[in-house]
Amino acid sequence: MTQAPEVRDELQSDLGWALGVMLRAYAKGAAHVIAGVPGGPRGYQVLAAAASGAEGTQLALANKLGVDRTVMTYLLDDLEEAGLIERRPDPADRRARRIVATDAGRATMCELQGKLAHVESRMLSALDEPERELFRSLLRKAATRVDEHDPLADACTVVDQFAADTPPTARARRRKAQG
Repeated sequence: MTQAPEVRDELQSDLGWALGVMLRAYAKGAAHVIAGVPGGPRGYQVLAAAASGAEGTQLALANKLGVDRTVMTYLLDDLEEAGLIERRPDPADRRARRIVATDAGRATMCELQGKLAHVESRMLSALDEPERELFRSLLRKAATRVDEHDPLADACTVVDQFAADTPPTARARRRKAQG
């Protein structure tokens, strides 16, 4: 295994730099993994919620994920057409529909979760397993506390905002270097 290049001293203690590097790497890897899911990251979030058994109504799911109701309708149409979810009448309210993952949807989620675990494993490869668990635990604890004070309505928005805040010259340099 090759040694990572030395990071300049002023960056070693910069939380923003470290979080930015990790977010970019995760966003890039996750985007590749979920590229085939209708609706991309939002479609993945809907499928994940449905596959977890949180059979929420269409409206409740839209509110939870911070997705506009109209956008949610189109997103669900695409996921349903792909055979990943079903809309079922809500026994408590016949006008409402519950979102449920199909067998194909649950199988797709299993596959995606395995691929995302591989992305995560590659990102955390510098850490041994106890360090990875500690990292996950501490990050989850910090994120939970921050979210209590400033709730995150939609995880996709963070990535979109991050990409939008990246200076165009940096994006252009990355594209040139990648391609």
